Amino acid sequence: MARVPAAVTALNRIRRAPRALTRHPRNRRRPQPALELTPQHPPWLRALSLVAVVLLGAWLGLLIVGNVRVPVGPVNTTMTLRPSLTGGTKINVSPLGALQLNSHHAPVRLDVNIDQLDPERAQALVDHPERLTGLQHEVTHDIEHGTLDLALRSCIAVVSGATALGLAVYRRPRQALTAGATALTLLIASGATAWATWNPESVLEPKYSGLLSSAPSLVGNARNIVTEFDVYQKELARLVTNVTKLYDVTSTLPAYQPDPTTVRVLHVSDIHLNPASWKIIASLVQQYKVNVIVDTGDTMDHGTAAENGFLDPIADLGTPYIWVRGNHDSDLTQRYLTHMKNVHVLDNGHAETVAGLRFAGIGDPQFTPDRSNAPGADQSEQLAGDRLASALRDQKNARTPVDIAMAHEPSAAREVDGDVPLVLCGHLHHEGDEILKYGTRLRMEGSTGGSGLRALEHTYPAPVEASILYFDRDTRLLQAWDSIKLGGLGETTAEVTRHLPKENQPGATPSPATTSTPPSVSSSPSVSTSP
Repeated sequence: MARVPAAVTALNRIRRAPRALTRHPRNRRRPQPALELTPQHPPWLRALSLVAVVLLGAWLGLLIVGNVRVPVGPVNTTMTLRPSLTGGTKINVSPLGALQLNSHHAPVRLDVNIDQLDPERAQALVDHPERLTGLQHEVTHDIEHGTLDLALRSCIAVVSGATALGLAVYRRPRQALTAGATALTLLIASGATAWATWNPESVLEPKYSGLLSSAPSLVGNARNIVTEFDVYQKELARLVTNVTKLYDVTSTLPAYQPDPTTVRVLHVSDIHLNPASWKIIASLVQQYKVNVIVDTGDTMDHGTAAENGFLDPIADLGTPYIWVRGNHDSDLTQRYLTHMKNVHVLDNGHAETVAGLRFAGIGDPQFTPDRSNAPGADQSEQLAGDRLASALRDQKNARTPVDIAMAHEPSAAREVDGDVPLVLCGHLHHEGDEILKYGTRLRMEGSTGGSGLRALEHTYPAPVEASILYFDRDTRLLQAWDSIKLGGLGETTAEVTRHLPKENQPGATPSPATTSTPPSVSSSPSVSTSP
């Protein structure tokens, strides 16, 4: 009987043996990684997985903790770094819209959100306006402090995010640390690239999107940009000052104050019977205090007498309207406009002085709706351009040089190269700007009618485009221009982009085309009768 208990004891030992073996540290099973890549896998696959983990982890880290709150002058801002293919800086001025600056080229974008106005600091500026003179130094110091804080926080966020995700995926500390180190290296390389490509003068050519009516107040006028804002810190201080004013009001925005030394010209083209264009033009005339409107043709679509009533709103714009015929405008259209009050029809090189600027233009030699001529840059367009160039030379010999030439088709406009500082055209339904071989600037406007009746011919509706051109009243030369683009049919977007000619940018050497001083012009415009 003594053998039975001994057998039972031996049996129990055998049953407990597997449990003891599993509890031993050497026999405990290691956790398996979520992504198991062995040396047998191709090197490129292992590298690709590491890059994916690094990028995703870095993005998550920036998304969670990669932002700082920084007081900049009288406003509170939030600065954030975001992955981007194009780089640059985006300043969100909610609810007005955003300013986009081409400040640098790197795979990271700096987002600055202006959250709210600090009442105490804003009131201090109102009570002590003399502090505005030192605002640029205060803003510069705040931006530098915020940028350093953001850089440090972003490094921590990127490394932490990549390391944490690497540990969750690989389950091995060594590979997790490799992911964190790789993320830090990429961030440092991105920062070095941004530093090397930093463009402090990018603020001179901002792209503004949002409420169209607030754009002039926020961006400023051409004369001030050319003569005053030659340093980044000054422009940044002006921006903060304008934002302060915008937030200091309740329901109305600061009125756009026209510069008395600037002549503002609204360039429109290719309306193509879109009745909404007249309301847009009237709004731009009022908002920008436009001195003269120039229309480079295709106002109509078929040029019939039945369409002439479409032109009647021009008389209510209250601004001189200069027009040249397009290939969709007939002789009937031209005769109708000739008899309208405040409209100046230019053709065959005829020149008129309006708002202190001298214009000359020629109508398009083709009329395509009747199918008698094939559209395009054929010999007739070039001959029309030659006639316009000859008329410009005659004006110059008579000591009444033309400041702006007008044609509808770009090939005709190119023929006046060297005979006038600026030539305007349309026809192609998209905006363009080009310096021709002999120094003439060619400005091509898009369709102010969003291609009119043809708005539904394509997958996406064409945008409504127009431009505000700023001219110096004394030299009568182009100083800057604002390209205005509105969303097409069914869209509700608005965008204003400021452009500055290279010869007017700070530190640039004026080109020969812009240094010649034209003869003085009488302050009272001498307007000749239309043909």
